[in-house]
Amino acid sequence: MGKEKRERALKDNEARAVTRTIRVSPQKLNLVAALIRGKKVQTALADLEFSRKRIAATVRKTLQSAVANAENNHDLDVDSLVVAEAYVGKSIVMKRFHVRGRGRASRVLRPFSHLTIVVREVQEEAA
Repeated sequence: MGKEKRERALKDNEARAVTRTIRVSPQKLNLVAALIRGKKVQTALADLEFSRKRIAATVRKTLQSAVANAENNHDLDVDSLVVAEAYVGKSIVMKRFHVRGRGRASRVLRPFSHLTIVVREVQEEAA
């Protein structure tokens, strides 16, 4: 009984983590995501640790979650993980108003974003 098991969307050597409704614009979040794309996990974590962007701490937590998923759920080697994908999606936009002079108001948009990080295990080539 129950539902049939769904096919795994990722390959066997990949794991991912998703953080939803992050209170930052997708454009700003994508700047930090681009910083870690294609890098080894240890280098990416170090870069995020010393980044001056406010959202870097949230991206770092998501990357650590992806690494934990790879280690615990998929039995991948943590030392040979690479950030294969880091992409950003748009979420809701809260509409607010800012009071202006002479009885007017201006619209303020407060955007939210989604972040998905995929890590992949790569074999070191013996040279």
